[in-house]
Amino acid sequence: MQHLPPMIIDLAMILGAAAVSTLIFSKLRQPVVLGYLIAGFVVGPHFPLWPTVVDKEGVHLWAEIGVIFLLFGLGLEFSFKKLAKVGKSAFIAASFEIITMTAVGYLVGRALGWTSMDSIYLGAILSMSSTTIIIRAFDEAGLKGKVFASLVFGILIVEDLMAILLMVILSALSVPGSFSGTNLAFLSGRLVFFLLIWFLIGIYVLPSILTRVRKLLSNEIMLIVSIGLCFLMVVLATKAEFSAALGAFIMGSILAETAEGERIEHLLSSVKDLFAAVFFVSVGMMINPSILQQYFWVIILITVVTILGKLLGSGFGAVLSGRSLKHSTQAGMSLAQIGEFSFIIASLGVSLKVVSDFLYPIVIAVSAVTTFTTPYMIRYSGPIYSWIEARLPEKFLNLLGQYETAMASNGKESALGLIWKTYGMLILLNAVVVIAIGFSVSHFALPVMISTFGDERNIRALTCFATLAACSPFLYGTVLKVPKVHTKDANTLLRLSRLQPGTVIFRGIIGLVLVDVVISQFATTRALPLIVLASTPVLVFLFRKKVGQFYGKIENRFLQNLNAKELAEIESLVKRPQLAPWDASLTQLVLSSDSKIAGLTLEESKFRTTTGATVAMIDRGRRRIFAPGRAERLLPGDELFLIGTEEQLAEVQKLVQAETTAEPPAHDELYNLESFYIEERSRYANMSIRDIGVGAEFGGIVVGVENGGTRVLNPESTVVLRPGDLVWVFGHKNKIRDIAKAGRSV
Repeated sequence: MQHLPPMIIDLAMILGAAAVSTLIFSKLRQPVVLGYLIAGFVVGPHFPLWPTVVDKEGVHLWAEIGVIFLLFGLGLEFSFKKLAKVGKSAFIAASFEIITMTAVGYLVGRALGWTSMDSIYLGAILSMSSTTIIIRAFDEAGLKGKVFASLVFGILIVEDLMAILLMVILSALSVPGSFSGTNLAFLSGRLVFFLLIWFLIGIYVLPSILTRVRKLLSNEIMLIVSIGLCFLMVVLATKAEFSAALGAFIMGSILAETAEGERIEHLLSSVKDLFAAVFFVSVGMMINPSILQQYFWVIILITVVTILGKLLGSGFGAVLSGRSLKHSTQAGMSLAQIGEFSFIIASLGVSLKVVSDFLYPIVIAVSAVTTFTTPYMIRYSGPIYSWIEARLPEKFLNLLGQYETAMASNGKESALGLIWKTYGMLILLNAVVVIAIGFSVSHFALPVMISTFGDERNIRALTCFATLAACSPFLYGTVLKVPKVHTKDANTLLRLSRLQPGTVIFRGIIGLVLVDVVISQFATTRALPLIVLASTPVLVFLFRKKVGQFYGKIENRFLQNLNAKELAEIESLVKRPQLAPWDASLTQLVLSSDSKIAGLTLEESKFRTTTGATVAMIDRGRRRIFAPGRAERLLPGDELFLIGTEEQLAEVQKLVQAETTAEPPAHDELYNLESFYIEERSRYANMSIRDIGVGAEFGGIVVGVENGGTRVLNPESTVVLRPGDLVWVFGHKNKIRDIAKAGRSV
């Protein structure tokens, strides 16, 4: 009889138990994560009625791989662009909530008599909410389109990034005597530098490589390539003394920005689910009933602290960020649980052997309880807000309303804010590249040069000049590059022109500091820095044109790769079918806050009578309004889907007078145009558009009808459809296919 390795037997037990438990929990409409935890308890060492796993080290290895895939998947869902779009509300609310819960968790731990390290880890664990549980609860309650839901998702995105920082800090804290305020600042700066440099390199290199080999990238090869890149970054992160989880997260976020991001996410989902299941089962194996019994009241206490603390922490944070009391209350109650990152942080403490044995089972129990309470917290967030509002003084509510208005108002931007908005990222990213090149050459290339040719002054000088030559395009970008200003506001342009002398001096100083930092990596005396500092401005002035051209090519390639996904989506929009043979097409625009029709109804704006175009759909956040009626009000930020000819759409631009953004919004590919003929036996034959009820039944709108030589664009609802008519319909691509099918049959 062939002997199976213990790891294979253990894996069979783990996946078998996970399969049964998840089926049961799915039937009960509960999160499958709880099923994994129960499965882990069943096959774990504390459940005597069932055979237990033998090779615990093997399970630990599978769990480590599970963490890597879990963080890789979170990175693919994360995207740095999403982080930039979540706005100040999410940053302020998430930061306030994380700081509050970390402090509260630490104080609770110390009050219970726990060690400082146990208390610190408890605080970090309680500061993280569960993305998986919240998304499922929102789906089941149909709340994804609500305004407060976008705030919750923004907070979750910021929490993901903060969790990475917390893991780095906790790893440093776990080494006795190695942590201080200075060390914290250094670690944070080092983490930001690592994130930025790999983001820049990844965006510059990876999309170009994937584009060149796209024809070879079958699903199988794409999966292997993406996993290979993930583990490559894991190795690089550990070499840089960061965690493997951080490397996986970074590579996921880099690939998320490429045109293949969604495809990779789809291909990886099954692999991620498999290893994530093993990870959560391994977490469940640590459930010890005797510890849970011993710490029962502690679990109850921490559960109450988690729910109330997150409600107050997230809620107050959202209020401070300028959100309404209602949305803040709803967001706080939605975030009142702990989940995936909490387990990962707890497992970090276990792997580093700095937390007590009782902490992990307590965390699991609290997570299980708060997972059950989350749907009810979300469901009753509205009534609880009403209860709170009814008991607050009117004067206090008025003050909150005034604060919300003040935070939301678009007042005059400060000089520093304007300078940062115009020059900040340009200087920061180029400075990061200069420092990265300097440190890379000094730590890798210079030792090779010295071992080959000896530690001569000339060798150091040559290496230094070669390094500065490699840095010159990015020094040009830091000091001389004129950034594009995406505004036509005369006052803003005037203020920038007046601030220019100061910014020129400031950028020049930064450039000199960067040059000195690079030189200091090679110089053994002050003679070399003085020579180089004196000659660099002269060389930059003489070769600024060629260096500027080279920098322009680098910048264009980077921006092209960065926007590849959006460009592909826009290209697909351009290729959408037109309403042939009319010169009419489907397009879209976003209504700006300064548009003269913002706030008016369609009837008040005289949209149809003035332009002749039809508003087929309004995309308002996560709410989509098909075939809006004349009483529908146009709000700032609405994305209007329009049907019309070139001339009509030009009239729309004149009417709306909305400033166009530098990057057109990506079209939602789920919405499209479909055409079909009305046949003799069609159920729609000899019926008016109004009687058909296309909007009520299918959520679509008839935008064109043709019969012989007669063509009607944007027909009135009284138009009768005759056999032989060619009908164009706009709507969700799946539903309008049903319209076409219904239109062809009896």
